[in-house]
Amino acid sequence: MAGGPSSEGIAAFFRPRNVALVGASDKSAWSQMVFARFGEYGHQGQLFAVNRGGTEAHGLPGYRSVADIPAEVDTAFIFVPAAAVTGALQEAAAAGVKNAVVLSSGFAEAGAEGAELQAELAAAAAEAGVLLLGPNSLGFANFADARFCTSIRSRLPVRTGHLGIVSQSGAIGNELMKWAHAQCIGLSFLCATGNEAQLGIADVAEYLVDDPATRAIALYVEGISDPARFMAALARAQAARIPVVVLKIGRSEVSGAVVQAHTGSLVGDDRMFDAMCRRFGVSRASSIEELITTAHFLGQIGPINPPRVAMASVSGGACGMYADLAAAHGLATPALATETQSALRAVLPGFAATLNPLDVTGVVLQNPAIWGEAIPILSRDPGIGLVAASTSLPNTPEELANQRGTYAAIAQGFRTSGKPCVLLSFSLQDCSPLQLEARQELGLDITLPGIELGVRALAHLQRWSECLLAAEPEPADVILAKQRPVTERPVTEREVLDHLANFGVPVIPAVLARDADEAVQAAGQFAGPVVLKIASPDIAHKTEAGGVALDLHGDDAVRSGYAGIIAAALAHSPAAKIDGVIVSPMRRGGAELIVGVARDPQWGPAIVVGLGGVFTEALDDSQVRLLPVSPDEALGMVQELRGARLLAGFRGAPPADMAALASAIAAIGDAALALGPGLAALEVNPLRVLGGEIECLDGLAVYAD
Repeated sequence: MAGGPSSEGIAAFFRPRNVALVGASDKSAWSQMVFARFGEYGHQGQLFAVNRGGTEAHGLPGYRSVADIPAEVDTAFIFVPAAAVTGALQEAAAAGVKNAVVLSSGFAEAGAEGAELQAELAAAAAEAGVLLLGPNSLGFANFADARFCTSIRSRLPVRTGHLGIVSQSGAIGNELMKWAHAQCIGLSFLCATGNEAQLGIADVAEYLVDDPATRAIALYVEGISDPARFMAALARAQAARIPVVVLKIGRSEVSGAVVQAHTGSLVGDDRMFDAMCRRFGVSRASSIEELITTAHFLGQIGPINPPRVAMASVSGGACGMYADLAAAHGLATPALATETQSALRAVLPGFAATLNPLDVTGVVLQNPAIWGEAIPILSRDPGIGLVAASTSLPNTPEELANQRGTYAAIAQGFRTSGKPCVLLSFSLQDCSPLQLEARQELGLDITLPGIELGVRALAHLQRWSECLLAAEPEPADVILAKQRPVTERPVTEREVLDHLANFGVPVIPAVLARDADEAVQAAGQFAGPVVLKIASPDIAHKTEAGGVALDLHGDDAVRSGYAGIIAAALAHSPAAKIDGVIVSPMRRGGAELIVGVARDPQWGPAIVVGLGGVFTEALDDSQVRLLPVSPDEALGMVQELRGARLLAGFRGAPPADMAALASAIAAIGDAALALGPGLAALEVNPLRVLGGEIECLDGLAVYAD
């Protein structure tokens, strides 16, 4: 299907009315299960049984072929043995059916023979102009339109809501729906994409962005077959302010050429996916519970401004747990404004502290009305965008009766608050019918289950809101201009540093010396000791080749250093082309960073920033972003390093000029983009930082060929 399926075609695919059950049989457990789902979900449309004998199944009249059905069929739901699937699809296509869902397994997931069958199936679908979901797919449930084609077990009562779920695993998709139902979360859509021979997770995500019934998207991902389309869907979700939350397993790999630079080991695997998520404001969850809870919550609340939260609780212990978890998950706990604290003192007992999180004290048990006064005060704080009230939820009618005054006061506070509010329960528990009834009665619909999951969801809300509030990304023409290839390819260290300098990156002065006399002459240009480094396009790591001499004073030391470097380099790499020796002034003190760019085969070029020397790899302290990055983004990368305090005037060193450092990092990224898609990696190691002195001391470029 040239150009991929259209949005109109996909929308029609997920709204079938008449469905042919190809492989229907009363003797088949799968067939019985599939048929039962249509009734449980309340499918609005006709069903037809198709099998080789043309026999009745599940009370439906039987037909030997889809062509025999005396009505228009929108979708063929195929669950015959794998070897017969392609033929069944071709028969359906010949009868005019444009959509097929293949439940049958035994394809690419089963090995080489199955992969061949899958390729044949995909080719047959493309040739016939049939949209195909699967094989090995448990189908989809379009709750918003009451159109279904799935074997996933329903949870009764069926709850319709605004959360769309897409899973590459049918079993996980089932669990995601189970958890949503346990939390009384209604769904707009559920799809298990299976082997994705044609329609994939990117196609379904794009459909959900356009679906008016969907306000949030939850994705379970094992691998992305079409990264460009996936990123396009995420970009559209970001523009539409539709939150996307992803639970991803598996790893990607960076091109083998990049291993010549340290950058490859720092950028590779899952960190590239994480950088992609950051670029498009996607939240990453680590569990089924976090995925569903967070996606639903973000869809209910929307972005908050300012992206900061105040929490109040009747329990000092809950406040302590909240504060600890907030620190662990990056959720800010900003101090309350002076005016806010003054207003709180007027309603709270004299012994209460006006902190965030706020302990409203046990006095509210006797006087629940305090809740109704404290919550609006918190919401009026100019630094707060959302208020969370934390308390226990009732499990019995007696608990509900005893605490009804508390819930009513909290609900009153929410209604009079000028900002979004959420009820944060103390512990993780299923949403019982009693709780649901009480929440609906009191208007406490937005609830987070348990402090642990609640804090994680609030931290995701903060980051998502910050992303949407951030400056607009650079225009596409500016980004493309940065990626326009230059006519030459810098290879040697000096060529790389000169290329960086052309983009405004500060680099260390250097002179190429081709013999010992030139080295002495070059050293005389610099005040103080010098550094000598081998200049060879064939020696990437100079130290390992004995190609570096440090802190050389005087002519004799420079001559001796030159001879020693040349000899060591030739001994290490006899066939290496030697251009000479680079002479530069010796630098002392300051912090060292590594700044590198690598091109991932899936997600494109990314930049990594970490502490130089042994720290980056030994301590796993680095940050990765997709290119291009702005100076503001580069500043954020540096600030998120665990070793960032080394740049802030640690132990008497002058604090780094962070603005200049961020500009240099962003410029390194621009310089790498300008070398075009043939660049596998570009690395500055180290980038020296001493107060306002920022210099690239060494540069390396590696190309894919």
